[in-house]
Amino acid sequence: MVTTSHQPLAERLRPKTLGEVIGQQHLLGPGMPLRIAFESGQPHSCILWGPPGTGKTTIARLMADAFDAQFLSISAVLGGVKDIREAVEKATAARDGLEQRRTIVFVDEVHRFNKSQQDAFLPHVESGLFTFIGATTENPSFEVNSALLSRAAVYVLKSLTEDDLRQIIQRAQNIQAVPAIESKAEDRLVAYADGDARRLLNTLETLAVAASAEKRADIGDEWLLRVLGERMRRYDKGGEQFYDTISALHKSVRGSDPDASLYWFVRMLDGGADPRYMARRLVRMASEDIGLADPRALRLALDAAEVYERLGSPEGELALAECVVYLAIAPKSNAVYQAYNEVRAFVKQDGTRPVPMHLRNAPTRLMKQLDYGKGYRYAHDEEGGFAAGERYMPEGIDPPHFYRPVERGLEIRIAEKLRELRKRNEEAGL
Repeated sequence: MVTTSHQPLAERLRPKTLGEVIGQQHLLGPGMPLRIAFESGQPHSCILWGPPGTGKTTIARLMADAFDAQFLSISAVLGGVKDIREAVEKATAARDGLEQRRTIVFVDEVHRFNKSQQDAFLPHVESGLFTFIGATTENPSFEVNSALLSRAAVYVLKSLTEDDLRQIIQRAQNIQAVPAIESKAEDRLVAYADGDARRLLNTLETLAVAASAEKRADIGDEWLLRVLGERMRRYDKGGEQFYDTISALHKSVRGSDPDASLYWFVRMLDGGADPRYMARRLVRMASEDIGLADPRALRLALDAAEVYERLGSPEGELALAECVVYLAIAPKSNAVYQAYNEVRAFVKQDGTRPVPMHLRNAPTRLMKQLDYGKGYRYAHDEEGGFAAGERYMPEGIDPPHFYRPVERGLEIRIAEKLRELRKRNEEAGL
C-alpha cells in the first residue's frame, strides 16, 4: 500500500546520518575529506560545488547535526542583505545564550549573491561567529569572491551514478512510497534522472500519486510514458534512440558536414536532451576529432558551454549551435587522441622505469651529491631554444614517435617543426 503522507518524498528520504547518504563516497567515505571534517568535531567553512540533486543541502544539514549547531538556511535567489543580518542576529543570540550553540549558515545558490552581499559574510566568518557553507552549481572560481573563497574549502560533488539512483528507488519502495516498478520502467527513470536525485524523487512522487489515483499495483513502461507525457516519449534518453542520435551528431561533425551536424544537434534538443550534456559532448569532439589541427576549437567549445551556463535556454543554445557548425568545418585530426591511447597502452604493459638522473629535481644538497640533475641542459640556453641530442625518455626506450600529426590545419606546421627537430637530434647523435 502506497503511503499517503503529505510530507514530500525528498524529505521523507532525506538521510538522517552520514551513513545513509547515497553517493559522494569520494568525499564521505572512510578517510575522505568531508568524513574527516565530520569526525574532527571542528566545523569549517566550505563551498559545496556540484550539479543539482547531488546532496549539497543534505550534507550541510548533516554537518549541523554532527556539531549540534543551529542551522540557518538562506536562498540567494530569494534572499538579500536583510536575511544575512537576521542570520547574524540569530547566530549572536545562539553564541551568547545559555546553551552557547554554534551556528551554521547555509547559502543555497551562493553564486546568485553579488559581491557586496558575499562580502557581508566575511567579518563573521573571520570572527568565528558562524560557519559558512555555500552551495553552488557554478564554478566558484568565477562566481564566488576571492576573499570568501580563500576562507572556505571547496568540495566538488559528482552526479549520482545509476547504482546510486537505483538505491534511492529501492528506499522509496522500502517505505512503501511508490509501488513496484518494472525493470524497463526503472531503467527509463534512472536515465531520465541523469544523476539528479531531486529529479528522480519528484518523478517518483508524481508516479505515486497517479498510481494511487488509478489503484495500480505496479508501474510499467507504457504506463510510465503515458503519465509523464511528451518529455519522455519523444526522446528515449535511456534507450537506443538516444545513443544512435548522439552517434549521428558526432559522426556528422567528424565527417565535416555542418548541415547534418546542426540537424542532429537540434533533433536532440527538440527531443529533450540536456544542453549541458550536449556541451560536454562538443568539448569531447573538439579534443578527439580536431585536436591540434585547430586548437581554437576546444576553446570555442568551452566558451560555448560557459555561455550556456550564463544564459540558459533558449538563448544559450545558440552558442552551442555556433560551436557545432565550427567543429564541423574545422580541420580534423585524431593524432593526439591516438597518441594518448598508445601511450596509455604502453605504460600499462611496460615496467616502472626510473627517471634519468639528469632529469631529476635536486632541491637539496644530498640530492646534488647523488648527481640528481647532473648534466641537464637548459633548453633556453641552447641554440634556437632546443637542446639537440638531449634524451628525455627513460633508458631502454628508443624514440617511439607516439604523436604523428596529420597533414591538415595547424598540424601541417607542427609536423614540419617536428621533422626539423628530429633532424637536429640525428645530427647530434641521438
